[in-house]
Amino acid sequence: MKEALKQFIENFQFLTPEEVDIIVDNTVLKKSKKGEYLLREGEVSKECYAVVQGCIREFIIKDGVEKTISFFVEGDPVNSFSSEVTGCPSKSYFECLEDSIVTVGNDSLIDEMIERVPRLEKLIRREVEKEAGKMQDRMSNFMISTPEERFITLINTQPNLIHRVPQVLIASYIGVTPESYSRIKRRVFEKIKEQN
Repeated sequence: MKEALKQFIENFQFLTPEEVDIIVDNTVLKKSKKGEYLLREGEVSKECYAVVQGCIREFIIKDGVEKTISFFVEGDPVNSFSSEVTGCPSKSYFECLEDSIVTVGNDSLIDEMIERVPRLEKLIRREVEKEAGKMQDRMSNFMISTPEERFITLINTQPNLIHRVPQVLIASYIGVTPESYSRIKRRVFEKIKEQN
């Protein structure tokens, strides 16, 4: 697990090899099996995660139906900021769709790591800002786009999800039934085929 983490951390090229070793040695890793939850509705989030390996789904249950909000893959932070910052119960679930390895952090561990590697604060802040921007873009895109446009955005931004995630969950993510999703997928791939 530590080797996978080291390869992940080395992607941040401004860190020195010594800083990478400090981070790797002091990072808590968690292995989770497919189907396990990192957080459930009603729990207060006390930890934040980053995906080293695997795929995590965020969803809510509304009127007895699961509604997929996000997918997180390698390199993505996984957090319930609304729960962690306010101490309120989470409205979301975070479920492992594959056997996964995640980093596990909390405020005291993050403060300790920043003390040992001061430049880490800049990286964390940049990653949080980047994730907030992605979330904002995703929300505004969802509000103004059709399900077909949402699907096209998904295959342009995260094409590997089509093969990693069950179709019923992608249908939920773009806001349609599985039957409608099949029609949209067929139509979009036919257009792509015609263009090539």
